[in-house]
Amino acid sequence: MTAKKKTAKVAKKAATKPKLLSGGNPQVAKDDGDTPVQAYIAAMPGWKRDVGRRLDVLIVHNVPSVRKAVRWNTPFYGIECRGWFLAFHCITKYVKVTFFRGSSLRPIPPVESKQPDVRYFHIHEKDQLDESLVASWIRQASDLPGDELF
Repeated sequence: MTAKKKTAKVAKKAATKPKLLSGGNPQVAKDDGDTPVQAYIAAMPGWKRDVGRRLDVLIVHNVPSVRKAVRWNTPFYGIECRGWFLAFHCITKYVKVTFFRGSSLRPIPPVESKQPDVRYFHIHEKDQLDESLVASWIRQASDLPGDELF
């Protein structure tokens, strides 16, 4: 295959809309930066896309130095040298927001995990997002040591 054909094939693949996995979760390749996160958000189905956009805006507004990446078909947000503090994921009936050190947040996010430090917050279609509470969780989480260093 010539270099020109290979470049065209890569460009075509990048331009195609990501496949939706179970629960409507977009399949986006592992990559660092805002571009893959925005591709994930753009591919979120229906009302979930607006939730993804709003979460991304809240995170960037409250943590201007945030680092972004997509891992395991999920947007991750973190602080360099401290690791990931938050991720979100499409589930069939809600968007699952993961706080990796959620048990240290006040108030504690409502949904428990099998892992003692992790807490979840679920956003359903008809929910009114308490942006001040979520922003508070985001700020608190970003000040804590993260999950995995990058």
